Amino acid sequence: MVRRRTLFFLSFIVLVAAIARKHGNWPSRTSQCRTIPGDTSWPDSKAFDDFNKTVNGRLISTVPIASVCHQPDFDQAQCDALRNVWFFPETHLESSSSPMAYPFSNNSCNPFVGSDTACTLGGHVVYSVNATSVEHVQATIKFARKNNIRLVVRNTGHDYLGRSTGAYAIAIWTRHLKSLELISEYHGTSYDGPAIRVGAGIESQEAYAFAEQNGLMVVGGNCPTVALAGGYSQGGGHGPLSSRHGLAADQILEIEAVTANGRLVKATPTSNADLLWALSGGGGGTYAVVVSMTVKAFTNTHITMATFSLMNNGTNADAIYEVLGTFLQNLPALADAGAFVAWVAAPFGLLMSPAMGPGIHKEELDLLIKPTLDKMSDLKQEFSYSSTEYSSFLPGYDSLTSTWNVSDYNVAGRLIPRSLVEEDTPALVEVIRYISEQTISTGVTFNVNQSGPYNVSANPYWRKSLFGMVVGTPINYTDYSKTIAGQDLITNDLLPRIAEITPNGGAYLNEADFQQPDFQTLFFGENYKRLLAIKRRYDQDDLFWARTAVGSERWSEQSDGRLCRV
Repeated sequence: MVRRRTLFFLSFIVLVAAIARKHGNWPSRTSQCRTIPGDTSWPDSKAFDDFNKTVNGRLISTVPIASVCHQPDFDQAQCDALRNVWFFPETHLESSSSPMAYPFSNNSCNPFVGSDTACTLGGHVVYSVNATSVEHVQATIKFARKNNIRLVVRNTGHDYLGRSTGAYAIAIWTRHLKSLELISEYHGTSYDGPAIRVGAGIESQEAYAFAEQNGLMVVGGNCPTVALAGGYSQGGGHGPLSSRHGLAADQILEIEAVTANGRLVKATPTSNADLLWALSGGGGGTYAVVVSMTVKAFTNTHITMATFSLMNNGTNADAIYEVLGTFLQNLPALADAGAFVAWVAAPFGLLMSPAMGPGIHKEELDLLIKPTLDKMSDLKQEFSYSSTEYSSFLPGYDSLTSTWNVSDYNVAGRLIPRSLVEEDTPALVEVIRYISEQTISTGVTFNVNQSGPYNVSANPYWRKSLFGMVVGTPINYTDYSKTIAGQDLITNDLLPRIAEITPNGGAYLNEADFQQPDFQTLFFGENYKRLLAIKRRYDQDDLFWARTAVGSERWSEQSDGRLCRV
């Protein structure tokens, strides 16, 4: 009897399934995926028109900026002009959809191929909302949730991991949430002093200028177009003042954000403290949409900038890497004095470009760099060196190049612990030589372990690190397979070389490998479990998704770009 009932039950299930399939009610592939154009569930034109009204006409239908290089929009003069500046972040900054890191367009609408090649959306978002108010953010969240559409948070688009774009998505474009407010005397649970409240779209250069006008400085990015409140600070964030004042995440006092349920919340150490903690180093684009952030500000000071270059003349490679060893051993003293040092090792030679010393006079910085200069002299190398002191931070920062070519490479990196430099410099030099004789490698040196304790979610590995090392392979715009091969070289060969000498290591999640299989441990360290719990608390349905972000492993991009649960 039991067996007969079981068979009857199974037969009933099969019959129900058959009826459901016949009438179109059976759960389809799309029930576990975000809807895309062509699905019956994709909103019709009227729905988008109605939505556009709710955001005051700020819905933008994506037209890739390189469409001028393709029929039917081809314009030779405009195409040539675009090609000349394609490699700079400013080119993509003005766009609501163009990814700064070209490979994440999926090679769609490539400006460097023939005009008869199709210009498709590929990895570009389908629509963007130019959000200039909290209400615009809330309306977009509501529309995406109601219609099961992939949602992307895009600020300046200055992102190496493809998190500011996404196939078939709607982007909340926060770049024009521009506001700056000086708080002369901020009083909080752990900080009393000057602060600045910045809108989500304020770039580092804008924050620096505003602070300078008020006799202050703020921790911001090296590149001027990095938005302070975006994924930069949310991911940790290093910059010219980091050795003096810590990570960008260490400066966050309050955050205003819109959560996945459309609610505007203020996150402080006493209200929504878990969200504040997660957004202070735990990665952007996955917990909530930040609309403003309040950060510490510091009294302005003089700054010295210094550079040197030692070029490879074809016969001095051994000498260059001997100098590199001395330079690496010299870095702890520089970082401990408050300097932030950027350097490059590449087939063409060794550059320090620059060392930035806030609060350090020229004579002091020259003395700190002297061991490396002496080494070059001892080895009878031809090199150039210069240093200049400025009376305040902004003139020194502005002395750097005004355009930063950061879009022309696949990039990824890892954090290098101070202990490795102190205990086994030769092993580190060997790995850097292996990489830099093939392609470009860069380092940014800091000490962010001077002012703890740290109640932020940035990977604890930051505190034991001396520099972040980033490797890059060139993008090939006429042969996409070579671009992919260059990224795979980073993933499968170059970064594993660094991993071998930094076991149980870490990476800066904004300058890491988007193909990293164990990103949970490498990017977030011991904080991942707690971050995942906070993600689930504020975004149970995973409305927010970004590559390698907390909780992203529950979803996967299919070969056609569709985002589906795994």
